[in-house]
Amino acid sequence: MIFTLPNVLTLSRIAVIPLLVTAFYLPHPWAEWTAVGLFTLASVTDYLDGHLARRWKQMSAFGRFLDPIADKLLVSITLMMLVAFERLGMPALVPALIILAREILVSGLREFLAGLSVSVPVSRLAKWKTGIQMVAIGVLLVGDAGPAALELPTIGRDLLWLAAILTLVTGYDYLRHGLKHMSAEDAPKPRATTSQSQASKPPAGKSVGELG
Repeated sequence: MIFTLPNVLTLSRIAVIPLLVTAFYLPHPWAEWTAVGLFTLASVTDYLDGHLARRWKQMSAFGRFLDPIADKLLVSITLMMLVAFERLGMPALVPALIILAREILVSGLREFLAGLSVSVPVSRLAKWKTGIQMVAIGVLLVGDAGPAALELPTIGRDLLWLAAILTLVTGYDYLRHGLKHMSAEDAPKPRATTSQSQASKPPAGKSVGELG
């Protein structure tokens, strides 16, 4: 069940990244509007792939593995391109770094908890964070190409700060969830009592193979 429509939508989110990077090199204002168009399409697939997978009962291990990776690649690379093209001022670099650090933290936690067969559910607040984050990046991509009266760069930076604050809150929740399982994993295992040890030994004069 790799090439289902939900998985293809997830793969398309990764496939659009080279096109999004290339759009930054187009002449103004084509660069801004092409980039935001591609980013918007990719963001829509983030909603559609999960919705269709649940509705059509096409959820798969491949999809669960790839979906968060596609999201993190899209967000991280777009933020890096905004910084590289000086479309993200120095103060706004702080929330961008917070968002990137949180993505790395959550990825590490998910990998650790997966080894314990523990899933990390996505909270409602985390979904709000993702939505605000996507809108903030989209507004920053338009930047000065939008109507001057709206001051889109300022709006985008403010939304990015809001997304960063929610990122800290949700990141703390995930970390607390992970630390609880880490503590349980590191806790000393109870030793077998003397009576349990004796009960596991075969009666005198019989070998283990003779026990019935």
